Amino acid sequence: MARSTRVIGLMSGTSYDAIDAAAADLRPAGDRLVLEPLGTVSEPYDDEVREALAAALPPAAVTLADVCRLDTRIGQAFAAAAVRADRELCGGTAELVASHGQTVYHWVERGRVHGTLQIGQPAWIAEATGLPVVADFRPRDIAAGGQGAPLVSLVDSLWLRGRPGAPVALNIGGIANLTAPDGTAFDTGPGCALIDAAVREFGGGRLACDADGALAARGRVHGPLLERLLAEPYYALAPPKTTGKELFHAGYLREALAGLGTLPAEDVVATLTRLTARTIADAVRAAGATEVIASGGGTRNPVLMDLLGRSLPGVALRTSGELGLPEQAKEAYAFAVLGFLTARGLPGTDPVSTGARHPSVLGSVTPGRDGLRLPPPARRPPVRLVVAGAAGGDPARGSGRRAGLGAGSGAVLSSRFHRRLIRWAHDAGDSSRVVSGPRADK
Repeated sequence: MARSTRVIGLMSGTSYDAIDAAAADLRPAGDRLVLEPLGTVSEPYDDEVREALAAALPPAAVTLADVCRLDTRIGQAFAAAAVRADRELCGGTAELVASHGQTVYHWVERGRVHGTLQIGQPAWIAEATGLPVVADFRPRDIAAGGQGAPLVSLVDSLWLRGRPGAPVALNIGGIANLTAPDGTAFDTGPGCALIDAAVREFGGGRLACDADGALAARGRVHGPLLERLLAEPYYALAPPKTTGKELFHAGYLREALAGLGTLPAEDVVATLTRLTARTIADAVRAAGATEVIASGGGTRNPVLMDLLGRSLPGVALRTSGELGLPEQAKEAYAFAVLGFLTARGLPGTDPVSTGARHPSVLGSVTPGRDGLRLPPPARRPPVRLVVAGAAGGDPARGSGRRAGLGAGSGAVLSSRFHRRLIRWAHDAGDSSRVVSGPRADK
């Protein structure tokens, strides 16, 4: 039996609220790669770093001094998360760290990606942990003509391979992306980016997000605003395609609101929530999906998830946690896998997903305290990823539990989502919201 490698994956997404760390033992087994989850921890950015990062993101103009300071501070924050994960999840026995870093710019012009920048200097991680660090995953795919995103699509495809029907993997972060049954992967548009921007704008910076969808639940979808937002040319582009906060930011929202008068914050947030659900659902339908496996911060918004479910009648909607990878850390686990593949000399991309000319071994490697001691290259890449101990880990075992919301309620939601919706409605004092959700755009 092949020896396992203990890897820590580090990820901070486009919502830049925290660093998620996931630890796993990864072991080749024939044509499979077996992932045994060891647990996750999350380290929020401190207020100073978060505010500096928010101020530096597009469309802001920043100096190289600002970039240098952020690269250092974020690298130190990632290092602290890795040290904590090694101590609390691995007992000090981790062997490799895979760090996605913090995306601050994705250079896209006329549908072509020319470059990308993830900061969070890996030298700080290597120094703090003593371990080798794989970082800077995205540029190699871009150099090979790819989009450089969504970069976890290879992991998604390996993970869902053999599952009944036509499953898609969906991640709802600041930007939403999916991996289709044929391996095609792309960003569908804003996940929570515009919702978060609206909440910060209307709240004077006091709130970072629409917690539990509370604002959206009280609002009415504004038809003219929704039509204006849906006219965005990005949605009509054919995949593979990527986008980011370079497009979907507060200034974009202010332009969309121009000339529409003074709208209540609740109505704006309700409209943006409908936009996210609509654009994701359109992409899921175009992919011919029969099942959606969702992850990311957006899964914590019951209004968004209810709208998404109702937009996809007959499509099963589940979370990645039901298949063994926690919703908030699924991408951290995915980067642990990508780091493992790099250490074994195996490609971490599929040209079908990113549009690259060929597969690529990803990233740059920073040596650990004992130098660089990588395992011998693997002879062949895995064709399936199996999550050890997961109820849905082996696709041959079936598709898990299903619990509907009643006739005509749209997609079939998991029992976990159903319980969450009931709890949210009870807290809001209106159990009818489990059935009706936010009001329609009329």
